[in-house]
Amino acid sequence: KLESFNAVSSLILGQSENFIAYKDILGKISRNRMYTMAATAMSTVSMSIVGAYMTMLEPKYVVAALVLNMFSTFIVLSLINPYRVDASEENIQMSNLHEGQSFFEMLGEYILAGFKVAIIVAAMLIGFIALIAALNALFATVTGWFGYSISFQGILGYIFYPIAWVMGVPSSEALQVGSIMATKLVSNEFVAMMDLQKIASTLSPRAEGIISVFLVSFANFSSIGIIA
Repeated sequence: KLESFNAVSSLILGQSENFIAYKDILGKISRNRMYTMAATAMSTVSMSIVGAYMTMLEPKYVVAALVLNMFSTFIVLSLINPYRVDASEENIQMSNLHEGQSFFEMLGEYILAGFKVAIIVAAMLIGFIALIAALNALFATVTGWFGYSISFQGILGYIFYPIAWVMGVPSSEALQVGSIMATKLVSNEFVAMMDLQKIASTLSPRAEGIISVFLVSFANFSSIGIIA
């Protein structure tokens, strides 16, 4: 029950905000359950930024990703992190975050939370775009000394090529898609979506659909630090 609630609340509130609802019981939860809850939180996205995704990707892919990524995570976790929950562990009490608050107080909280999300996204975009650009220039310079000119994202594309191919991306497009997949994992989904926009017209509908669904989640290295 807790895992299901966590997945749905993460989809609405976000990967870190949803943990506030049961912060009092986090210390009592087993490591396996915490792993599942953290993984499902990163596999979803906050409803507050779904609209932004729809301006960068095809809306139909965004809607499909919201459901597919949440349920597919449970399938993978059942294989790599199986466990049983005792009946005593299911008897939990959630905190009421808005008890005693008026409607306008609660509304003000969510407005401020939305503003905070917008500022965080803008700051992360600036920082990660600058980081990726610097790494691309560095790798291009270093590889240029040996007669090649390969960017950081180009190298990542070769690393993720087989993963993209296994996911169903045509081999002729797997290198481009693999590069975007890697960019998303090492930076964030917004940076990767901006890269996808540049080449979306050259991709087949199949490749575009696969990479679009892949991008709609909070699963990246920075999310590990946010949840921790």
